[in-house]
Formats: sequence, structure tokens, C-alpha cells
Amino acid sequence: MDMETVRLLQIVEKLAPELVPFLTERELNLNIVLRDGLALLEPEDAMEIVQQSICEYQREVLLQ
Repeated sequence: MDMETVRLLQIVEKLAPELVPFLTERELNLNIVLRDGLALLEPEDAMEIVQQSICEYQREVLLQ
């Protein structure tokens, strides 16, 4: 499968919808590039992506 760009919201809604209330709108709108596409993601992959996205977002906020 080819690479696919999706919003973090799409990943969370599909694999971990219970996390939606805990993420900001800006975090949910982050673009994520998936090497093998959304169809092949597992729930544990989603958790790792969410964790990394939050870390990156917080790092950007601290740098500003």
C-alpha cells in the first residue's frame, strides 16, 4: 500500500475514540503520514501516534 496522509482525528476516531475528548482541536487536526495507510493500523499503533503527536505539539508550543 502507498503512503497516506490523514488527520490525527481520523486515526483516533477509528482506533481509539475514547481519546477524542482529551485532545485539543489543533492536535486532532495534525496531519499524519502513514507509511502503509490507515487500513493497516492497529490500536497500539494509534496510541503511539497520539503520544508522539502530543509530544511534538508540546515541543512546538514551548519553542514559540
